[in-house]
Amino acid sequence: MNDSPAETNDIKPGRIYLDNNATTRPAPEVIEAIAHHLYHHYGNPGSRHAEGRHARHALETARETIADILGAQPKEVIFTSGGTEAINMAIFGSTEGRTGRIALTAGEHPATTEACKQLQQRGWQLDTLEVDSNGLLLAEQFESLPWEELKLVSVILAHNETGVVQDLTLLSEICRDRRVFLHVDAVQAVGKIPVLFHQLGATALSLAAHKFYGPRGIGALLLREGARIAPFQVGGHQEAGRRAGTELVALAVGMARALELFRDQQDQHAEHLTGLRDRLEQGLKQQAAPVVINGSEQHRLPNTLNISFPGIDGEAFLVAIDLDGIACSLGSTCASGSTEPAPALVAMGCPPEVYKSAVRFSVGLENTTKEIDEAIGRIAKVVSRLREKSKASTSP
Repeated sequence: MNDSPAETNDIKPGRIYLDNNATTRPAPEVIEAIAHHLYHHYGNPGSRHAEGRHARHALETARETIADILGAQPKEVIFTSGGTEAINMAIFGSTEGRTGRIALTAGEHPATTEACKQLQQRGWQLDTLEVDSNGLLLAEQFESLPWEELKLVSVILAHNETGVVQDLTLLSEICRDRRVFLHVDAVQAVGKIPVLFHQLGATALSLAAHKFYGPRGIGALLLREGARIAPFQVGGHQEAGRRAGTELVALAVGMARALELFRDQQDQHAEHLTGLRDRLEQGLKQQAAPVVINGSEQHRLPNTLNISFPGIDGEAFLVAIDLDGIACSLGSTCASGSTEPAPALVAMGCPPEVYKSAVRFSVGLENTTKEIDEAIGRIAKVVSRLREKSKASTSP
């Protein structure tokens, strides 16, 4: 009897998953919550009968939980299909019917840069917020920005490729004083480090559940009370008229449950992830030298290591290490297939031998020290093999 497609496509035992910035496996408690609400709260939350009211109650309870954990008001939470839609909603919604200038961080996520490029075709001008060699925003540039013409500033709180975390205190103060819409891409930050919406001083903040052990297909845009955006999609009056479409109650509940798990165990999780990341980093420094750590080592996510292995090609490494049973990435999954160097590393002034050999490892809660030690050995062997191959191909 032939194996079923599900059986033949199973992930082989012994593989080590180190690509948690791309996506995470939903926590068992999250899956349980989703399954329960899919079955028991199947009603349309817009319906006025008992089934609809039960679904509405579950949805609004999830909204209240998310708002409470993220330091927002429930009415400031707009459910979306994920981070990309939330980012697009903020950018297109805040600029609809206007022209002017937009400032965005050098090396932003494609969801931001591609949206801004579309606006550029409509007459908007783009200004780049430069970063230093550690990937941190240069504060001295803020005052010289064309504030009289700026309508939108979009910055990434925790970088998806390097893990670098920005201090946005000064920038948010200037945006507030100048009455400029400030959008913060917190997709990689929420669920990994504490994020409080009102404390950040942002006008809007985007997040996605699958980055913190929640389900794919659900995210949110937090929009400060009083701020207005044009609807990104139209139809019904869901989400206070800001996003049409029947709400995904079960997924919203799953996202709320994932945030609860983060809130209840954030200190333990941060300690576990930092320990694994540092163990991986130190092991690779010892066994795969020379290496270069990209981005600030002090101001970064607890789970993210962006590291270069000069002398090898990142694309070749990615293929080889996957065959050797380790999942990682060259950077943003949304930019996969691009032959261009990682914009974030170029913005940091990294030389070609560094950005061409850069790899992102992002550890997760399911990883163990035993896995990390095994991964170090496998990675070191692949790096050594590729360096020898590179030397052989260039020798006379």
